[in-house]
Amino acid sequence: MDPLEKFKTDFVQLRGEAYQPGEKPGEKPRPRRKASGTAPVKPTAAQNMREFGDALPGDELDDADTDFARTNINPPAPSHSEINPPPPSPDAPPADLDIRDAGDDIGKPPPRRWLMANQFCRRFLSGLVAPGSTGKSALRMLQCLALATGKPLTGQHIFRRCRVLMLSFEDDIEELQRRILAAMLEYGITHDQVKGWLFYGCPKGVKLAEMKNGSRQIGTLEKQLRRWIEKRRPDLVVLDPYVKVHALEENDNNAMDFVCDLLATLAIEYDIAIDAPHHTRKGQLTPGDADSGRGGSAVRDAGRLIYTLSTMSQDEAKAFGIKPEDHAAYIRLDKAKVNLAPPARAAEWFKLVGVHLDNGNDEYPNGDEVQTVKPWKPPRIWEGLASATLNAALTEIDNGIPNGQRYTDKGGGKGPRAAWRIVQKHCPDRTEGQCREIIRTWIQNGVLYYEEYDDPIDRKKRSGLRLDTSKRPT
Repeated sequence: MDPLEKFKTDFVQLRGEAYQPGEKPGEKPRPRRKASGTAPVKPTAAQNMREFGDALPGDELDDADTDFARTNINPPAPSHSEINPPPPSPDAPPADLDIRDAGDDIGKPPPRRWLMANQFCRRFLSGLVAPGSTGKSALRMLQCLALATGKPLTGQHIFRRCRVLMLSFEDDIEELQRRILAAMLEYGITHDQVKGWLFYGCPKGVKLAEMKNGSRQIGTLEKQLRRWIEKRRPDLVVLDPYVKVHALEENDNNAMDFVCDLLATLAIEYDIAIDAPHHTRKGQLTPGDADSGRGGSAVRDAGRLIYTLSTMSQDEAKAFGIKPEDHAAYIRLDKAKVNLAPPARAAEWFKLVGVHLDNGNDEYPNGDEVQTVKPWKPPRIWEGLASATLNAALTEIDNGIPNGQRYTDKGGGKGPRAAWRIVQKHCPDRTEGQCREIIRTWIQNGVLYYEEYDDPIDRKKRSGLRLDTSKRPT
């Protein structure tokens, strides 16, 4: 057949197939129906939408790309082991309970795989409960930097250098960069020292868990975390703050248990430590009280390594010789025990310091000053001294000498009126110099003050020490 004639024949045939019976050329074609007679199903918007992170043709792995928000590739399949077994097939029957006979455990289990002191441990959830503006993020930032460099910047033991991912759900990228830079400048850390070890991001609009169609669902953030963890293999993931990681009702224990189970599953499956700093509920925070955290108690119960961070109290400032106006710059870290307030000597202390970033420009020539933290230890003279011991010494000083004279810190301090001798009587392991310093601190802070009295022995006016009972150490 002539090629032109064949083309005309094929064209007429195809044109005829484009119309259903009863249709005429020029009319709008009727919707076609399947053989079953049901109308075709139109794809939903969700089916047409590419999930964040799905690979497109041409996507390639870029090892230099460390921006969490741009990690849009499918990573290679994770290597499975006894620690990280492959997930079961959806069609596989339910596995039997893994019941073991303790008598068969001849060998000893391996030790817990700690990363830093007793703060972070593989396969465990940790948390830091603190009021706003206490220094929670600054402390966690320095701890992450310490792990990433392998240097004990916080004074806490580093078991091994770690790859760390920090995700902030409150700050933006620029503010997080300022916080990281402040800590690096304060401790002389270079960018080469953290390259490939410290990663950060500020995800927006994604949640680990959320409500959909009236039920709790795993959110997009969980899938993103899995992809990033499989790609970079971090040792520690910090999600700050916990309340913004999910979109569920925080006072619902079942909902919080759902979120914590997702985090625990990630920690166990990938053999990593996961940390989620947490805000406190309204009211005064008692150091070491895990119940101070916002929301349901399931958060406290799920976290095995929960600490509290609180500002130095006025009483602690008096005991340590800190000026009242400076007490907020000192923060204490306590292992959380329900309804237990440990003594100040059991806490780890840090001081908030401002760091100039030297990032000024024409419009803002002074640049920024950003907080970081430094380890701080209470003066040795106060270490291990119980409030009861200190109060006993103060009571004896306030009572004065039985002959009617009163104690003083003036003069050579060698006579019977020397107040430091009373402190040493109750604190025999302190030197004369340390006891004198305790008296000076009490006078400086108004715990002790001078009052004029009639000396019955020398028969003249003198000044002697008295106690302001409202300022006793507690």
